[in-house]
Amino acid sequence: MIGRLAGRIDYRAADHVLIDVGGVGYLVYCSDRTLAALPGIGEHAAVYTDLLVREDLLQLFGFTTLAEKEWHRLLMSVQGVGAKASMAILGTLGPEGVGRAIALGDAGSIKAAKGIGPKTAQRVVHELKDKAPEVMAMGATHAVSAGPTPEADTDAVIEAEIAPSVTVSAGNSAAQAEALSALTNLGYAPGDAAAAVAQAAGNGESETPALIRAALKLLAPKS
Repeated sequence: MIGRLAGRIDYRAADHVLIDVGGVGYLVYCSDRTLAALPGIGEHAAVYTDLLVREDLLQLFGFTTLAEKEWHRLLMSVQGVGAKASMAILGTLGPEGVGRAIALGDAGSIKAAKGIGPKTAQRVVHELKDKAPEVMAMGATHAVSAGPTPEADTDAVIEAEIAPSVTVSAGNSAAQAEALSALTNLGYAPGDAAAAVAQAAGNGESETPALIRAALKLLAPKS
């Protein structure tokens, strides 16, 4: 399968871009947030991709981080959530917001996405809550590297597997992942730790030490 594309953006539409890779154009569908993060027409870009295969359809979806791609895969595993609904959820909340909502059991935030009803939102939270710590702890801020320039050799641009050697951007996702790792190392259950970190982040904490302190207070036994 195609796991990553790097090339020149030739065309942008409301829900997809056309990326030229060595003279071959790939239509890649993205969430609103991902589209906003991509450069303009004529510029070089790279995205992680997931290929949807149906009897009458082959459709590529693009993501700027591995966490976003993983949430898309997990969201689509929930009954009633197709590719369009997954893109709506990710476009509304972003991967961090999805992780926070699911870790906290906040179906209302999931329901805020276009086309998502209350029953579907509840299923998403119920079925994926145990998955939230794993996704939050992964390289959530691993952003796809733009890779070679358009003039470079394109033989290795289309990759079947994603290598871990991607660029890392600093940000709140990294701090949350570090805080979650620290709490699980202290012996807290991954689900409880993820919920506490998500709540602390929602309260405005953004640095790793502050997230850990706030999460520890939330996890402390209530007297």
